[in-house]
Amino acid sequence: MDQLADVLGEIGSVVWGPFVLIPLLLGTGLYLTIRLGGLQVRKLFPALRLALVQRSDEGADGDISHYQALTTALAATVGVGNIAGVATAIHLGGPGALFWMWVTGVLGMASKYAEAFLGVRFRTTDANGEKSGGPQYYLARAIPNRFGLVLSLLFSVFAVLASFGIGNMTQSNTVATSIEGSFGVPLWLTGVVLTVGTGAVLLGGIRSIGKVTAGFVPMMIVFYVLGALAVLLLNLGDIPAALALIVTDAFTGTAAAGGFLGSTFILAVQYGVARGIFSNESGMGSAAIAAAAAQTRHPVRQGLVSMTQTFIDTLIVVSMTGLVIITTGAWDSGIEGAGMTAAGFDAGLPGEWGHYLVTIAVVFFAFSTVLGWAYYGERCMERLVGVRGVRPYRAVFTLVVFVGATTELDVVWNFSDIMNGLMAIPNLLGLLVCAGFIARETRAYLAHDPDLRQEPAFSTLDGPVDASVR
Repeated sequence: MDQLADVLGEIGSVVWGPFVLIPLLLGTGLYLTIRLGGLQVRKLFPALRLALVQRSDEGADGDISHYQALTTALAATVGVGNIAGVATAIHLGGPGALFWMWVTGVLGMASKYAEAFLGVRFRTTDANGEKSGGPQYYLARAIPNRFGLVLSLLFSVFAVLASFGIGNMTQSNTVATSIEGSFGVPLWLTGVVLTVGTGAVLLGGIRSIGKVTAGFVPMMIVFYVLGALAVLLLNLGDIPAALALIVTDAFTGTAAAGGFLGSTFILAVQYGVARGIFSNESGMGSAAIAAAAAQTRHPVRQGLVSMTQTFIDTLIVVSMTGLVIITTGAWDSGIEGAGMTAAGFDAGLPGEWGHYLVTIAVVFFAFSTVLGWAYYGERCMERLVGVRGVRPYRAVFTLVVFVGATTELDVVWNFSDIMNGLMAIPNLLGLLVCAGFIARETRAYLAHDPDLRQEPAFSTLDGPVDASVR
């Protein structure tokens, strides 16, 4: 197993290295930002209003409201990556890694918009009458040749495999070990509770998942952010120095100090981008699967709603974690993963009870991620084998939650990193091919409804893409 972990680690370092995913992720996000005219900045506030205030397009076609689609996607992305992933990035890449997570988030908003737009634009209806969409469909329909078909099938396979890793075992394991460490609850007991809870929600499909996530995802984010704000208010004087350290370290690296591993510029970029995408999933295509189920009158509207997911995940939640770790000095403690974040909350709050807050947040974040990824995995399974594969997938996925909670997972973490990266590659290539089409339809809609307040008089939800528009 140690040898397998080493091999997977080497493969992961290539996939997430400076010559494969990092330039592809940043380059795609930058290219889409330019083609869309900085859409993520220009339309952020109208998008937030549409997502969080209006919440739905009444009477539109779809399975769940676009607010529920947003919370389902947030459920899958606001997870262990926001707590343990941020700490790991800072531990390995230095405080400057947080800067590159921000860059990944800003550029990733354009990628998230583009993939959600395509998810709705090319969604289909399965044999059970439910909407199904995402890269597993739009790569084949928007690129109507053998290249598009191959990309769509590769994405489907990698997404199903990733769902058992990053969307299941790593999450349940983090919950079980955190609860055992804080409250002494046996791993198997936590595993049983998580397994039963997962199975109960998954029985109802996307409508059940949407109702559950719409209820507790906002609550869990507010709970965690308020705790982090309390730490930052108590350490207000350290914030300017922390921000300066983040920016300077992003380009210079940090010399080894104490238990810290030390970093270079390359490591700061590598781990910042890798853990940034691990956290917000922009460019991976996964959120487009949830977006495709949304009740929306036009793909542009849901694309903008989905774009806010990356803003909330990275520029709010990730920032809170990173600033707590850096302002309290926990980044230089030698502790790794969620333990570093817990140490930051312990140091920043009186009474050393902050780690309990982190443990509770881990439980909420990780369980919600399991639910979101279960939906992603079943939609990709439906693409590969049809609706007959959905129920067996749900059953196996539910049982694997218990395996993850009670097993050592070093190999699974490495495997998950690789599958995440391999998912992103076909999706990012598809976004680059379709960038012209996305930009053209976006301009057409926003010329009609620039403030996202009207019910559009036209819709372009169906039909093939003429190659001339790309």
